[in-house]
Amino acid sequence: MSHEHRQTALQRLWRSRSGDTSGAPPDAEPITLQEAQERAARRRWRLPALGTFLLAGALFVTTALSSGGLDLRESSVTDLDHVVLAERHHVNQQQDQVSTLTEQINDLTRSIKDTTVKQLQRKVAQLQGPAGFTAVHGPGVTVTLDDAPPSMVQRVEETGEIPRNALVIHQQDIQAVVNALWAGGAEAISIKGVRIISTTGIRCVGNTVILHGVPYSPPYTIRAIGSISDLEASLDDNDYVQGIIKGSVEYELGYDVAASADLEISAYTGSAALKYAERAPAPAERP
Repeated sequence: MSHEHRQTALQRLWRSRSGDTSGAPPDAEPITLQEAQERAARRRWRLPALGTFLLAGALFVTTALSSGGLDLRESSVTDLDHVVLAERHHVNQQQDQVSTLTEQINDLTRSIKDTTVKQLQRKVAQLQGPAGFTAVHGPGVTVTLDDAPPSMVQRVEETGEIPRNALVIHQQDIQAVVNALWAGGAEAISIKGVRIISTTGIRCVGNTVILHGVPYSPPYTIRAIGSISDLEASLDDNDYVQGIIKGSVEYELGYDVAASADLEISAYTGSAALKYAERAPAPAERP
């Protein structure tokens, strides 16, 4: 390119930048063609970059308005521990509300002056203790069950000596301990602080245990009030519990028994209504 043609191109660049149609400013410093091309390339990127920043800003504002100060990731959390904690917190709130309403109902019931009602109230009061609706305290034991540590799980997976599932506490393990404690004369039992009554079911879902519809994760603390010596002897005499103890020695499965001179087990505050299946009606005969 000749010097004259280069100057013409540079003049057009100056005119396009300043809006001057008369040519480049007389006092402007000359620039090379490479510099002019670099400046033109930078100008081409300004508009897309500005659009990107505006879009990002709009997304941030939309996210802030949608979250309302909360974590938007909560709705997509799939980690079981987080789900268990969230559900337990919700159930605890509902149980507190039930306890408050139950106390209000009891206050209203006690205010009734009818003689028949008073007699029924005395019978209910006599049955509340054995049914598990009153708090209990006294000597007893605390049994703690827990899954094997990750290091042992890794060892078992590498060697294949036993199934990995054998290193996890299941519902039958908890049921065996609870049954052994009942057989030892326990007056009251709780699991994870939840009072166990005649309608309590222990179900295993994944690596959690469901009690009264609420999921709980390990470790599982089982408290029983009664004669310490009788409770400990009943645990030692139970064949299934002995299998858990053997697993604790060989594979570090969590099993611990601690005696206490004074334990306290709270009253059961849930619903006492029985839920059961009913026989379906016979299908109608076709004509």
